[in-house]
Amino acid sequence: MIYKFNRYDFYPKKNNLNTSKVINLINSNLIDSNLKNKFDINDISSNYRAQENSIYFAHNLPKNDLLKLKNILFVTDNKQLYDNIKNHSKLLSNNISEAYNKILNHMYYHEDDIEFEDDYIFNEGSYFSKYSAIHDSSKIGKNCVIGRGVKIGKNCIIKNNVVIKNAVLFDNVVICDNTSIGSTGFGFSLDSLGSINLNPQLGIVVIENNVHIGSNCSIDRAKLDYTFIGKNSMIDNQVHIAHNVNIDENACIAAQTGISGSTKIGKNMICGGQVGFAGHISIGNNVIIAAKSGVTKNIKDNSRIAGFPAVDLKLWKKTIIKLRKQ
Repeated sequence: MIYKFNRYDFYPKKNNLNTSKVINLINSNLIDSNLKNKFDINDISSNYRAQENSIYFAHNLPKNDLLKLKNILFVTDNKQLYDNIKNHSKLLSNNISEAYNKILNHMYYHEDDIEFEDDYIFNEGSYFSKYSAIHDSSKIGKNCVIGRGVKIGKNCIIKNNVVIKNAVLFDNVVICDNTSIGSTGFGFSLDSLGSINLNPQLGIVVIENNVHIGSNCSIDRAKLDYTFIGKNSMIDNQVHIAHNVNIDENACIAAQTGISGSTKIGKNMICGGQVGFAGHISIGNNVIIAAKSGVTKNIKDNSRIAGFPAVDLKLWKKTIIKLRKQ
């Protein structure tokens, strides 16, 4: 699914920016520049959302959809990649993470910026942003906070002490007590450690129809696009879903599971409790994962896995039997 959203609904514009201003903004990080044309920068492109008049932070060779754009500025710290980008405006930085932070903190207000503001209405025990939209058929409990840009569809149930920000909920979604949706993702570079160097997280969370999310869960918004929970999924209590995670439909995830950033999960996954997923891996369709497994690599369709590192369930059982005999 490709969900289109307007970033300014969630993150108001802070300053106008064009290609020339970017050079001045990251001058201390700049190694080389080549501007084919001057244009205003209105948004951020990614491999999933290619947009004119945008900026793209390139770690690898961009996809063709991006290369087809006329007004796009590529920023990279990879000299070989910089040399291979032809006929486009481009900047070579000595630290792409620092350049990212300087540019996006200049462009947008966001909730980790002390200048970020929202405008709330207090109604029946909860706070609602004036810039949110909630269908009349949905029920909101007490002590909730619904933030800027949030959209909540029909017949949703939001229980007590829930925080929802930077998110879109479709119809018939249930969010149980004390859960946080759209919290700040944990984005940083190992070259620039320290909390002051955390990357601005300017994406959202998208939750499809008929999803049930338990108590005390935390679902982080994406860095640039969206964290996604597919329709009919069931998520137990105390589950953490990190930024950029994509969970397809009919997932069943038991308590205390942690899913690291940018993990892609296929349809019909069944996951036992206290499972840990490494980041940037892909899980196929119809996968079953035993409780307390550590999933560290890509998993094929229809697999049954267990253990740490997680392996085929039959192999894991044979290993356990062998160890007990010893």
